[in-house]
Amino acid sequence: MGDLTISGAMFKDMIYTGAALLEKNKALIDSLNVFPVPDGDTGTNMSMTMQSAVKEVKNSQAVTVSEIANALSLGSLKGARGNSGVILSQLFRGFARALSGAEELTAKDLAEALTKGTEAAYKAVMKPKEGTMLTVSRLISDAVNAAQAEGANVYKLIDIMIESGDAALVITPDLLPVLKEAGVVDSGGKGLLSIYRGFKMAIDGDEIDDYSEEAEAAATEEDNISFEDINDIKFAYCTEFFITHLDDSFVEEDLEKLREKLARIGDSVVVAHDAGIVKVHVHSNSPGKTLQLALRLGEIDKVKIENMLEQNRELQENLKKNEKEYALIAVSSGEGIDNVFTELSVNCLIQGGQTMNPSIESISRAIRKVNARNVFVFPNNPNIIMAAQQAAELSDRNVIVIPTKTIVQGISAVMAFNPSASVSDNKKHMHEAFESVLSGAVTYAVRKSKYNGTHINEGDIIGLMDGDIVLSGSSVEGISSALLRKMISEKSPDCIVTVFYGENMDEENANALVRELENDFKDAEFIVQFGGQPLYYYYFSVE
Repeated sequence: MGDLTISGAMFKDMIYTGAALLEKNKALIDSLNVFPVPDGDTGTNMSMTMQSAVKEVKNSQAVTVSEIANALSLGSLKGARGNSGVILSQLFRGFARALSGAEELTAKDLAEALTKGTEAAYKAVMKPKEGTMLTVSRLISDAVNAAQAEGANVYKLIDIMIESGDAALVITPDLLPVLKEAGVVDSGGKGLLSIYRGFKMAIDGDEIDDYSEEAEAAATEEDNISFEDINDIKFAYCTEFFITHLDDSFVEEDLEKLREKLARIGDSVVVAHDAGIVKVHVHSNSPGKTLQLALRLGEIDKVKIENMLEQNRELQENLKKNEKEYALIAVSSGEGIDNVFTELSVNCLIQGGQTMNPSIESISRAIRKVNARNVFVFPNNPNIIMAAQQAAELSDRNVIVIPTKTIVQGISAVMAFNPSASVSDNKKHMHEAFESVLSGAVTYAVRKSKYNGTHINEGDIIGLMDGDIVLSGSSVEGISSALLRKMISEKSPDCIVTVFYGENMDEENANALVRELENDFKDAEFIVQFGGQPLYYYYFSVE
């Protein structure tokens, strides 16, 4: 039984079912996050990454396991969101390397794919922590390799993946104290196991009844291709023509067959029939083959073939003429915050940060769009830094990621930019600027949790200082005042305090908060500014 294999078609079904099960369980996985703030959570990020991978696999012409693994790797990388999504994309990158040249999936191939995937995922994290998704991946890999060495077939190995994954997930709280304190298992590990459990469901022929394609379309939504995407031309020739004097045997079904054949060799396919004439439009690399397919239905007329590569070269020349020395890209959220970054000459804003972590592809698009030799990127959220770093590695520009973890750190870093200074000097000054600012935020808990010895109930108002929960209570005003007092005391009595009020607050609330503090901190300077950020009542900057 050791020579059993999994076909390319079955491998695709495994990927689709794994993505479907992850989508179904994403809310449960989100609920495992230790940090109870309303940020983009692990389940959501991993699911959106998988949906991008599914889209790439479906749109590819992949047949063999090797080709499918390559599409899986590319799609997950393009759509990776948050740290968990980036790690997942690197795991699949290892899969693709291990399965290079494989027609079908053997037991040895699967064991090697899990090994290479785990190695790539560990390498993607600068300081890997045990008790995370990485641990779950590693222990699954170890168990599968041991069983494969003893002669287990590929189907048995799928069972072992689930058994070992369940066991690995159970011990994550023992390896990571913050999980044990919160009473949860690792959310990333749970997400990975959902994907692998989906693999087994596909093998076993089980169904996921409530999965819908709408989730995939919404999850992978990106900006439409525009001027910044001119390097992404897949098909070189735009071909348009009419088919006239249709063959006597012509029937409407012939049009559908033509559409299907054209879709296999190109995209942007339009086949319209009216009054005995068929209009065809397609982008492909084989205009001659397009015409040959059409000739089976009748005569061709008014043929127009445009070389989009030549158009691309002209656009490239224009880009080079207008290329800037520097450009700044910042992740932002809220009308007021957007205005602040724009006034500070940030060239491109990426919406995200709290409830939506932008993908690697979104950041890459922004890098191409700004058209500069040197591009500074400000993630402004710890869960976006890895995605920004991956986008930087993929770019042919000199991209410098300034690892800002909060909006106010990003604003401070941007203010340090000097267009006359060198890249290295700017990088140094930006780091100094954002590291010197103390960041605060006031929001609400979206779930019951325990953090740093503090019991937090759903709906509690929580205060964060430099990303850590330091206060919890029932009053926005009380927590905001206490948090600012704590920040000023830690920084300096003669500091500058900036209060950004969110969409749920107004200027009157913010001014009342400042008036209360001015009486006790007479040497401090207070600035109130509209932020408009969702979900967070206030952002505070103390420097």
